[in-house]
Amino acid sequence: MCELYSKRDTLALRRKHIGPSCKVFFAADPVKIVRAQRQYMFDERGDQYLDCINNVAHVGHCHPEVVKAALEQMEALNTNSRFLHDNIVEYARRLSATLPEKLSVCYFTNSGCLNRSEANDLALRLARQFRGHQDVITLDHAYHGHLSSLIEISPYKFRKGKDVKKEFVHVAPAPDTYRGKYREDHADPANAYADEVKEIIEKAHNSGRKGEDFVPDIVTMGKPMGNGHPMACVVTTKEIAEAFSSSGMEYFNTYGGNPVSSAIGLAVLNVIENEDLQGNATRVGDYLTELLNKQKAKHTLIGDIRGIGLFIGIDLVKDRQERTPATDEAQHVIYKMKEKRVLLSADGPHRNVLKIKPPMCFTEEDAKFMVDQLDEILTVLEEAIGAKSESVISENTPCRAKMPNEAHSELLGEGASDPRENPGQKRNGLCTDKHSLLSKRLKT
Repeated sequence: MCELYSKRDTLALRRKHIGPSCKVFFAADPVKIVRAQRQYMFDERGDQYLDCINNVAHVGHCHPEVVKAALEQMEALNTNSRFLHDNIVEYARRLSATLPEKLSVCYFTNSGCLNRSEANDLALRLARQFRGHQDVITLDHAYHGHLSSLIEISPYKFRKGKDVKKEFVHVAPAPDTYRGKYREDHADPANAYADEVKEIIEKAHNSGRKGEDFVPDIVTMGKPMGNGHPMACVVTTKEIAEAFSSSGMEYFNTYGGNPVSSAIGLAVLNVIENEDLQGNATRVGDYLTELLNKQKAKHTLIGDIRGIGLFIGIDLVKDRQERTPATDEAQHVIYKMKEKRVLLSADGPHRNVLKIKPPMCFTEEDAKFMVDQLDEILTVLEEAIGAKSESVISENTPCRAKMPNEAHSELLGEGASDPRENPGQKRNGLCTDKHSLLSKRLKT
């Protein structure tokens, strides 16, 4: 594919014309992607990468059926969604059929960087109009979008900025049985976490906040529904939709649910069904989890494997007993995986969780290849850490079994990232080049 600019010039122009807060993956050495197909992406040199990052390309990059639907509808018509058209109603019918019966009314939206932002903002408006209350219960470290109304209910964001948590925002602990308040040794962690939410509701009631008989009646969905095409949706009950309409304020979205977007959404639903991608996600996800659990038994850096289907997290730790987050090691791993042509990201409060979320067409062969590369990298990394540890122990404290923090820091490099830094700067591997010294010392 023809490029407008060299990679160097593209970077220079981005620095000049794109806001500095708009980060790229692998900031120390960005990948320039020029085309993609199914679960693979290709850079400007033609090198192929296995994509374990982009679940947005839900049924696979540039799926021919999705591309065909977009092209055919674009050639016929794309216009304001206030005109009557079959695609929007057919898509709403098909989409609502996948949800509980009472969720039957759709509001289609579209917006920029995170189209779920618009959907989540509308969901807040619907709920607040129906109940007459502002209160929101959110999970710790949650992120709901980049609009002001969503930043203020996103602990991931408001705890990193200058904003103080609003009184109507109630934060519940994330149901994490590995690092959370209630862990795997708890008799009933699920109910314990549920009771935390119940207690928040009771406290809100006692202070005159919240309505009675709360039932979740709104569903939002975003990016993957369009396979990368910008579209999102809010689905709610007829009762809530009518209450929203009775406010007297008309809601319209010029291109939400437009003919082309609806045609793309329908094509995605067809592909999911025709190719049994939900079944594939279960089968391949189970196989991948099995492979990763074998790696857990082999590598002490792996503290926990968790997830469902093809959405899996690998929690890296410096010490299994203490469960100390291996933040720098995780950053090292994602860069070394990139060198092996596998794209991964790191996430979590400590940026130490390797996050796997590939397109749903991911295969068992892809899973095996990814795990083999990870195995090689962890083997070299653990050998290097172990060698350094043994050297320090023999020189200083022969009876000491654990590697001192100062030795570990030296191994990772003087510029190693501090877990106390604003993790927003490193989300999804969008970190600085602090992995570089470690990479120079540990060539895999």
